Amino acid sequence: MAGIECPMLCGNKVTKDSLMSDHIDSGCTKHILTQESCESPPVKPSPFFTNRTSTSFSKPADAAQTTSTPTRSKKPPNQPSQIGSKRPLETPQNGDTVHQDDQGPASKRRRLKELHKSAPLAERMRPRTLDHVCGQELVGPEGILRGLIAENRVPSMILWGGPGTGKTTIARLIAHTAGCRLVEINATSTGVQEVKKLFVEAQSDRELTGRKTIVFCDEIHRYSKSQQDIFLGPVESGQITLIGATTENPSFKVINALMSRCRTFTLSKLNEEAIVTIMQRAVDTEYPDHPPLIDKEFLEFLSAFSDGDARTALNILELAFDLSKRPAITAEILKKSLTQTLVYDRNGDQHYDSISAFHKSIRGSDPDATLYYLARMLQSGEDPLYVARRLIVISSEDIGLADNTMLPLAISTYTACEKIGMPEARICLAHCSVAFALAPKSTRAYRGMAKAMEALKEPGKAGLPIPSHLRNAPTRLMKEIGYGAEYKYNPDYLEGRVVQEYLPEKMKGETFLEDRHLGAQLDPDINYEAEETKDEI
Repeated sequence: MAGIECPMLCGNKVTKDSLMSDHIDSGCTKHILTQESCESPPVKPSPFFTNRTSTSFSKPADAAQTTSTPTRSKKPPNQPSQIGSKRPLETPQNGDTVHQDDQGPASKRRRLKELHKSAPLAERMRPRTLDHVCGQELVGPEGILRGLIAENRVPSMILWGGPGTGKTTIARLIAHTAGCRLVEINATSTGVQEVKKLFVEAQSDRELTGRKTIVFCDEIHRYSKSQQDIFLGPVESGQITLIGATTENPSFKVINALMSRCRTFTLSKLNEEAIVTIMQRAVDTEYPDHPPLIDKEFLEFLSAFSDGDARTALNILELAFDLSKRPAITAEILKKSLTQTLVYDRNGDQHYDSISAFHKSIRGSDPDATLYYLARMLQSGEDPLYVARRLIVISSEDIGLADNTMLPLAISTYTACEKIGMPEARICLAHCSVAFALAPKSTRAYRGMAKAMEALKEPGKAGLPIPSHLRNAPTRLMKEIGYGAEYKYNPDYLEGRVVQEYLPEKMKGETFLEDRHLGAQLDPDINYEAEETKDEI
């Protein structure tokens, strides 16, 4: 039998032409023509063709019968082997089949799915579309920011809001919806030189693909004012679209030049209803077989402690599910455990509540409570200059005309904190705070200003003409038309007293400043008669 030579260059011959496909599929191991099965010597090849070197008949018959895999011919060094390049499978020695798909897209999707499951609940529940964002009207159906995105006019912007209000999520969704390339950086870990490289990459990408680049800078307030200058040129030229996120007031933490090139959007704290909606979505998606302890009432309980922070709410919910698996756990035990955790976790985040309690303790003339809240804020890492700024406001709002020396004291305290820093700045803050708590109080100026501002809301009052004798007359023309005429210069008169009107004619007789330093309401919890009797004795 002459046999048919294998086209895969394995060096063997196949017994029949009809078995060639089965031979190739078996990895060139089946239906091999052996020497014993040859009934005639090999036919000499035609001189018109080049002979192929083969070792099929160079071994004894018994060796060929006992070997499960054929002996392949040696190839010249410069001739690459083609065996295996056309086969999707390889058979290892142990007989197991190794699929190429183990390193393909399916394997990659499997690994990504496992990575997603290991992420915190707050990360897994990030909204995938703007429609899933809860509690922020800016990106709602009628929101300003939503409209700009729909019109493909995404401006550079500063997103100002507390933790867990959706700044990072909204930035990612903006880039995804607008079809832009997104680069995320953090001011705490990305240096100026790295940022400059991003600008070059953004310019190159736009020239090659026409695609815009959005640079999302988290905690942009952590860059110094000189470092923030690097964004000015690229933002103004449109080389990048900047989305800066900050939990601090950008008026104080972001340079004016950058603020003028960006739109500022304020993200409000999420209300309890929005927090409950987010947690309910997490329960339905991630915990379909949740225990009965985790009901709507329990979610409302958690939302009250989250302080408008969706991330905190979801982290607490994840902890609640872990605790609920313990034996003999009850709703009360679960609530108590979570409440203790919340107090600890939120110690550094009670920003607004702490400053409010501090302010009201000074207003109530309670120096002990004042010192407690001051110490609590400084211990949790509050910026001492933030406290000093609030003291400047308190000096005029709550002490005011009762003691005019408190305003200079507050400004001096701010300057001292600015120059010496912590920890010594706490002493200056304590000095000023206690002085404010013990000082007499007056809201005359504050209440008078509030009444004047309220009056301007009435139709026509904001635009009433200023009396002619009070108007400025720097030119001859203005003097000729009566500006400043008949004005009586008070210092020229006895005790400065003159008969002269200062309000517009239609507001004549209106008063804004009251005679009392404080209000006239009586607290029903105070026995005023007993106090008067005690004073008389």
